[in-house]
Amino acid sequence: MKGRGLPCYPTRSLAGLVFVLAAMWYAGSTQNSAAVYLLLFALASVFLVSIPHTLLNLAGLTVKVESVKPAFAGQEISLSVEVINDSRATRRGIVLGFSDGMEGSERTDQIPAGDGARLTLRFPAPKRGEHRVEKLRLTSSYPLGFLDARKSHVVSQRYVVYPAPAGDPTLPMQPAHFSQNRPQSELGEGDDFAGVRAYVAGESQRHIDWKAVARGQSFMTKQFTTDANSGSLSFDFAKVPFNDTEKKLSQLALWVIEAERAQRPYGLRLPDTMIPVSLGEQHFHRCLGVLALFR
Repeated sequence: MKGRGLPCYPTRSLAGLVFVLAAMWYAGSTQNSAAVYLLLFALASVFLVSIPHTLLNLAGLTVKVESVKPAFAGQEISLSVEVINDSRATRRGIVLGFSDGMEGSERTDQIPAGDGARLTLRFPAPKRGEHRVEKLRLTSSYPLGFLDARKSHVVSQRYVVYPAPAGDPTLPMQPAHFSQNRPQSELGEGDDFAGVRAYVAGESQRHIDWKAVARGQSFMTKQFTTDANSGSLSFDFAKVPFNDTEKKLSQLALWVIEAERAQRPYGLRLPDTMIPVSLGEQHFHRCLGVLALFR
């Protein structure tokens, strides 16, 4: 991404240099010493020559920003950036930071011509929601440190912050009310027996109560219910026992984490959104993303 502007600012080292030059001028004028004047002019010349070198040290540099992985509020965001040197000279002492006052910076000692350097900016995740990094800034005081050359780059990188998980980690016992019942063929040995009902023609004979048939009774099909510790779960915003919206979202985020960790299929219901029961990384991030953007 192309940079905008190349302003140059004095550093504290420049104030020291000015003081030294002033002291040398005073000493040379009071003592009428040609050697002092010669040294004064030499130092001043070196400073003037360093100015274009400082400005040119940022020429030909561009930045390429990688996508930012989501994080939970209060955690750390990692922004990976590649600084690319498209010039024909090595660039030295490059510092990457933010242009909008955010804390965090990384330095690379040199970037060879036609090459790049990968840097990672780390900063605390703000409150939940969608955020953007609008601008990045390259800074260099090479070679003498008397001036700071700065070059801004517009990046407009989007990232999402999930609600900070908090609350009771115990998963709610209610099953998922908005998921389809499992077919009889999916019932396993761990399911609880819940009674019998009349056999319907075409059903699998696997769950027919053959003992009852042997006693002369009609064909009946065994019914099972899934144990609450292994069945699907429904996380309903309206049923979270908090009045504060942010506490509700934090509790839901914690349940999503715990359900995924326990490999319990789960669904999520918000006032205007319903996510069906599922499991896996994609479903996990989808649920947390909806919680992050909830209004």
